[in-house]
Amino acid sequence: MRTFDSTSADSATVGPLEVARWEQYGLQATMPFGAMWYTVPAGGSSPRDCHPELELSIVIEGTAFVESNASTVELPRGSAILFDSAEPHVISNRDQRAPLTIFSAYWLPLEPTASSPAQAGTREEELASV
Repeated sequence: MRTFDSTSADSATVGPLEVARWEQYGLQATMPFGAMWYTVPAGGSSPRDCHPELELSIVIEGTAFVESNASTVELPRGSAILFDSAEPHVISNRDQRAPLTIFSAYWLPLEPTASSPAQAGTREEELASV
């Protein structure tokens, strides 16, 4: 058994976000997906994100407001959302006092989809360019 703690993970600032990637644990060869925790500061939003991976995001602390395809949904703590491949999205933290923390796992689809542009960058490339 291995345990992981978002509060003690090494993180980096990526745009307005604080990102702790699971690659730091050396699990790339044993896990079929990438993973990370990220924190959206009080009153902040993530940059618009779009990548070929599917992404499962779980709200760990706070309430996320997720905008995708011209609609916005509210996700309280403990809620999850699955983004399709190449689905643009923005995560906002409307709380002006406390940060929002999310855990995300992401992976390439088993079968390419019509909405998965071949030239799109991976999640790591997208976040690195922010």
